[in-house]
This record gives sequence, C-alpha cells and structure tokens, in this order.
Amino acid sequence: MTTTPVADRATAVAARATDLSKIYGQGETQVVALDRVSVDFRQAEFTAIMGPSGSGKSTLMHCVAGLDSFSSGSVRIGDTELGSLKDKQLTKLRRDKIGFIFQAFNLLPTLTALENITLPMDIAGRKPDKQWLDTVIGMVGLADRLGHRPSQLSGGQQQRVAVARALASRPEIVFGDEPTGNLDSRSGAEVLGFLRNSVRELGQTVVMVTHDPVAAAYADRVVFLADGRIVDEMYKPTADNVLDFMKQFDAKGRTS
Repeated sequence: MTTTPVADRATAVAARATDLSKIYGQGETQVVALDRVSVDFRQAEFTAIMGPSGSGKSTLMHCVAGLDSFSSGSVRIGDTELGSLKDKQLTKLRRDKIGFIFQAFNLLPTLTALENITLPMDIAGRKPDKQWLDTVIGMVGLADRLGHRPSQLSGGQQQRVAVARALASRPEIVFGDEPTGNLDSRSGAEVLGFLRNSVRELGQTVVMVTHDPVAAAYADRVVFLADGRIVDEMYKPTADNVLDFMKQFDAKGRTS
C-alpha cells in the first residue's frame, strides 16, 4: 500500500516521535495505547492520522503535541525534546510553537472573532505580525466578521476563527483533532480547504486526526494506526483509496 514519496517532497522534519509508547494502568488492567511508534511529520506537509476506534491515533497526536505525557521513547518539536521539559517550559513551547484546532471550537463567548484569534499571543504578551495576520484572515474569509462574537457566527465561521487562531502566531506545526467533526459537509470542506491552502500557500505544517476518508483526501499523506502501531501510510490519498483501506479494519480488525 505504501507509495514512495515524490522526489521533491520536503525532507525537513517539524516533529518526530521515536519508539514512542504510552501505557495506561498496570498488570491485568494494563492498556498499551502506543507501542513503540516512530514517525516523522515533515515541514510544509499535511498529514492525516487514521485508524479504527482505540487504535491510538488521538493518543499519538496528544503525545506529539505535548498535551499528554508518554511512557517511553522520544518526541521532538523541531530541535526541542519534549521529555526534557518542565511543565512551564512545555506550556511555553505549546504556546509559541504549536497551533491547535479541536472538534469543539473553544472560543470565548465574550470576545470578538479578532480578539479570539489573537488571544494566545495577547496572553503571551506578543504583538501579532500584522501582514501575516491579514494574510491568514483573508485566507479564511473572515475580514467582514472580525467584530462579531461567536454567538453571531455560524458553526463553520466559528471553526474558521479557530483555524485562524491556530495559524495566527505562525507556529512550527498545527495539530487538528477531528476539526470538522461538528460541521456540515460544506463547512467542513471549507475548513479543510483552508488547512490545505495553509500548507500549499503559506508553508504551514498540519497534522490532523480524522475518521473521515473525505477529510483525509485533503492531506499529502495518511498514516494508518492499528493496535497502537503504525501499519501503513499512503501518499496522495483519494477518498476512495482511503475508504477501501479502512474497510479492511472493519472486515478483519486490522490490515492483512
């Protein structure tokens, strides 16, 4: 199934997991969520992570993004090893180098769209790069909604604000956990298009957990997990190819 990447594919690594394991519980109740996973996420590439329920896909994203601890192995964001950081250092790294988009929009209801977009930088005491911010706002089509509060925006518009917030600080990598899960198909396609364009036009790096083959088809590469291990990957995915591959999990519980 694995397709050799094209020769001109970017080789610089934005994030890397090496022999990464995550174990919950002990003895008979022990659950191995990640089993010595090694994977690179390259700069200026859009990667989707897929797998059946309980495969470890969200756990992998959370560990690589510094949202969850890991039992053994190594995680690096750029040149920074996460396992060596104290809590305050890890918080600073997430704030300065990582963008997040979740299924829930996580917007503050009392703030305007613009205030929600710049909130992480405001908390950090940093001024946004106006030219970059204008580029991001223009890309997601929010220029005429910046003064609106979340209650005055549709679900799709709220997720656009969340996408702009993740991109506004120009992070080294953006992680999305089912970012279109609460959206209708049209709004979901818009958000995925914005993420795709952020990679193609802005050089952003995006890693997205999804269960949707249509969403995965927006990515450059799909990484498939089963039972806490990477079992395959696919370059230049199509929705049909991803769906056919995922059907193997439904039929057999894992790939052959």
